[in-house]
Amino acid sequence: MLTKPRPAKLLAAVLCLSFATESFGFELACSKPATEIFRESGASVVRIFSIAIDPFSLIKRVRQGVGSGIVIAEGDVVTNAHVVYEASEIFISLDEERVFPATLIGLDAISDLAIIRPVGASLPAPPAKLAESDMLEVGTEVLAIGYPFGLDKSISKGIVSGKGRVIPFTPMSWLTPLIQTDAAVNPGNSGGALVNACGEVVGINTLAVERGQNVNFAIPISLVRELIPDLIEHGRVIRPWHGIYGQPVPLILQYTVRLPPGLLIETIEPGSPAESIGLRGGTFPVVIGRQEYLLGGDIISEVNGIPVTDLDKVLQVVRSFSIGDRVNVKYWRDGTIHEAIVVLPERPVLAGDGLRFRDQSN
Repeated sequence: MLTKPRPAKLLAAVLCLSFATESFGFELACSKPATEIFRESGASVVRIFSIAIDPFSLIKRVRQGVGSGIVIAEGDVVTNAHVVYEASEIFISLDEERVFPATLIGLDAISDLAIIRPVGASLPAPPAKLAESDMLEVGTEVLAIGYPFGLDKSISKGIVSGKGRVIPFTPMSWLTPLIQTDAAVNPGNSGGALVNACGEVVGINTLAVERGQNVNFAIPISLVRELIPDLIEHGRVIRPWHGIYGQPVPLILQYTVRLPPGLLIETIEPGSPAESIGLRGGTFPVVIGRQEYLLGGDIISEVNGIPVTDLDKVLQVVRSFSIGDRVNVKYWRDGTIHEAIVVLPERPVLAGDGLRFRDQSN
């Protein structure tokens, strides 16, 4: 027998339903099937071919790159820098019949991002929907869209396996923490889209671990959004230059060899502001687990009065820097605290920035 609900119970039920809708609205709104995501979001993913000639080599002098890219506003395409690095010829392909020559607009080897633009024509492809943020939770479902091994456009499904992963390609890799996913990514997927269940791009696929089992990485869309304007306007990313490479002193070294907490300076770029004030890098390698440390260098304890004892603090301080800033550095050397002041210029493109791209497959 049906009974008429009391007003209080009815109100409680309405509130609970409202709360449930707000709490789970994202999941309900973002539950497109993979077939629909591939059809809609995949239309913004293109294939990229590049040809680069190494003038300093007599063998393997021609490198043919195959990768993926994502159409953004105004018909430009964002991809990985290693797909088009030092390329003399670049082509964008929508299919076997529609191939467009392209030119490089901007490239940043540090973040592994590049912008290319079709020459003399606009791409008949819609711009991708970029997510407003990359606030993903571990376990969130994602899909990778691209051209693995140069084959036709493909899609694979997985989850976010981890966040904030720092892969030690270069000393500046810690500036670009990556998204880890188990969605299948192979050579040729580089520069392609990692999308959420709404079909919005949350990352740019950039790396598959050769010896891993579905351990792949993508550049977070927040970083892509941040760097695109500089790449388009200036052809490079304008960032302040300090020249310090290192990592926080791990607890095991603080206890075993009595190193103080702080940022362990491992290497310093030649000609950099750090070199100009006499900071020193390490000389003695130590491996703990699979992590290598260069000991013997200075250890920075404070920057502008802020302790830099963990990676979050280091990132906070470094990302606050601007060109022309006057920076006060306190550092530990041989049991004594020293202090120095330096003014930060713009970081130039350095000879070593793209070295890892010469042997990197797409």
